[in-house]
Formats: sequence, C-alpha cells, structure tokens
Amino acid sequence: MKIAANDPDRKSWLNIEKKCDFPIQNIPFGVFITKDDIITIGTRIGEYAIDLGAFHQLGYFNEIPLTDDIFMQDSLNDFISDGRKTWRLVRNRIAEVFDANNPILRDNLKHREVIIFDMSEIEMLLPVSVGDYTDFYSSKEHATNVGVMFRGKDNALMPNWLHMPIGYHGRSSSIVVSGTRIHRPYGQFLPKNESTPVFGPSKSLDMELETAFITTDVNNFGEPISIDEAGEYIFGMVLLNDWSARDIQKWEYAPLGPFLGKNFASTISPWIVTMDALEPFRCESPKQDLTPLPYLQQKGTDNSFDIKLKAILETENGDLNELSKSNFKHLYWTMEQQLAHHTVNGCNVRSGDLMGSGTISGPTKNSYGSMLELSWGGKEPIELKDGTSRIFLNDGDTLILSGYCKNENYSIGFGKCSGKIFPPVKLKK
Repeated sequence: MKIAANDPDRKSWLNIEKKCDFPIQNIPFGVFITKDDIITIGTRIGEYAIDLGAFHQLGYFNEIPLTDDIFMQDSLNDFISDGRKTWRLVRNRIAEVFDANNPILRDNLKHREVIIFDMSEIEMLLPVSVGDYTDFYSSKEHATNVGVMFRGKDNALMPNWLHMPIGYHGRSSSIVVSGTRIHRPYGQFLPKNESTPVFGPSKSLDMELETAFITTDVNNFGEPISIDEAGEYIFGMVLLNDWSARDIQKWEYAPLGPFLGKNFASTISPWIVTMDALEPFRCESPKQDLTPLPYLQQKGTDNSFDIKLKAILETENGDLNELSKSNFKHLYWTMEQQLAHHTVNGCNVRSGDLMGSGTISGPTKNSYGSMLELSWGGKEPIELKDGTSRIFLNDGDTLILSGYCKNENYSIGFGKCSGKIFPPVKLKK
C-alpha cells in the first residue's frame, strides 16, 4: 500500500511554521488530556493537537475498519495491535482530510471546534502502556569509550559485543513522559579508596541520549521472529533519556548488571513517530566488523535512519548549553537485529513494548551521548555558559533531548524529551 501521507508536495490548511517538527508529512501518535478533561488518542500537525476520538466519532474514518472506541482510550496499545495496514490507512486518511485542497473539515467550523486544539490547551500523557522494557547497548563508540575508561584500550569491547546485540531486560513502571520531574535517587555506592559502601543520594547522576522503538504484537510464546520479518512489527520511535546513577551502578552491577542505578526513571518523548514517516530518511547502517550469525544477517545496507540528535543542559538561570550532537545512524546494531535477537529464544514481545537503543555516541567528543563520556569519567569537567562546570547533573538542571530528520522538502521531528532534576524525596524514619 502506498504511503500517501508522505507526499512531499502536500500542504495543510492548518498554519505550520517552516521549521516545525510536525509538518503534515509526520502525523505521529500520542495520548493527551483535552481542556474538557477528556483523555483521548490524537495526532499533531504544527502546533495543533488533533483529537482522533472525536475525528472518528464524526465519521472521518468511515471507510476504515476500526472499532468504535479505538481512539477513546488512555493508551495506543490496541491501535498498535491492529498492525501496519491499519496504521497506514489511518495516517493516509488524516493527511487527506488535512490537505490544503480538501474542504471537508476545513470548512466545517462546528467539527473543527471539537477535533482541533492548540497545543497549549492539552496535556501530553505516556503514549503506551509499556508492558516490558529492554535496553540495548548498540553504539560501538559508546561501548568502546566506557570500556576504555574501565578496562583499558586493549579490552574495551567485551568478547561477545561484535557477535550479538547486548541488552538487559529492565522495568517499565518508572518510564515517564517528557516533563515529569526526576528526583535524585538513593542507593549504595563505594567512595573512592574505600572498602565499605555508604548509603545516600547519588552524586553521579547522568543522562543517556537514546531513542527507543515500540512494537506491536510480534510473536507467540516460543516462536522466534526472523530478521526479514522484524521490521513489520515496529510501530514507531520516541526519544529516550535513560537516566543513570553512575556511582550506584558501578557498585551494584556485578554480577547481574543494572538495577537501582537505572530503574528509578527513564523519560520518553510523548509523540510516537511512525516508521512510515521515517521511511524517506533511510540510510546505510555502519559496516559490521564481523559477519554476524545467519539469524542476524540483513538484506541490503539501508537499515538505519538519518536522525539528528541533540542533548542540551538548561541551568536554573535559563542558559541553554549544548552537550552533544549525535546521530541515530551511528548505531552498530539495527532495530531489526535487536528484535530478531530478542525473540530468537522464543521470548514473546507484545504491543507497547519499549526497546531502548542504548546510549548513541558518535566518533567525536562533541557527539558523545552521556556525561560520563563527555567529562571522561570526571577528568575533564564540562564548562557551562554561566561559568560553572559539570561532571554529572546538579539539582535544578533540566536535560532536553531533541531529534529530527531533514530533506529538501521538510523535516520530521520528535519534539522535546525533557526532565528537570529535583532533590531526593525525604526518607521516612
């Protein structure tokens, strides 16, 4: 089926600024509360939120086989379960209705009043009910940097890293939407040159510049998904800041890996940008050093996407300090390889599951995706505009991630993924 929504010549009758992340060619999906305190599934065009529940009730999806309440829910899980054909039909229809030459809604002021909201009138919510969360470790540059810091140059990459996508199965309860306050976590850590751990708030709170993909219902329990099929089960992508307490993580990670140093919070952007919208921005993925085992071998080379990523630290005085500029295309292991590997043992993946990319670092220092790397383990403090410096994040700092693709016709963006650091919650005696 043709992706008519991606027509580069299409214009909307809604006013859209030229550099906006959300032209009519984007049509992402999210969940929000309207000014009337109604939770609905919607999309966004320019600075307008579109209530797809009202849009459906008023007959604009009549030709598409959808249940009556598909968009009148507090998560996108059921819609995502309907599969790629439905996703494409819905995006194409939205693009058609909001096309500059289509008067059907444009000239119906009564319908517009209940369907279209200014973004300032709504509150974004978590777009999916995340049943399971997996975080991969798929940036060779990031894995190498961290390995050099902790194991030395000769042992930077672990022996298994070039053979399979490394990941860990995390928790989903503390995945939060952009704008949610982040409290500094408590935990145990081992002070330098000490042999006994102490307990207290983390002193090494870090960000991680990541993306994540969201799946539909992939497979039945016990049934692997082939590398050739994996892409059909990926609905779309969000930005992800997988906050990390490095001191807690360093003390606890052996022998079972991340725990309290990672599970206190992960922030995602509220709009899911579909893989259909990103299709025009496909690009070559990095050449892999070793030929992977057959179940991880992909056809062709255009298995990545040219998504420009940025991390900005906003201090309490309002200064914006650019920390990093990276790109999704640097990832060594692709999303299809990650999903094929995830299910090769028969692990069942469901609608709304979230798969983090791992920190996305590029080849140069200004493209490193964590403060651990940017400050090189604390040896090279990051100088800010106000004259202060950072090794890790301070209370009051706001971390903002952004990402977009761009061609000669339009940009497709994700909006902001932000979180402000607050002091730890006071412990009860």
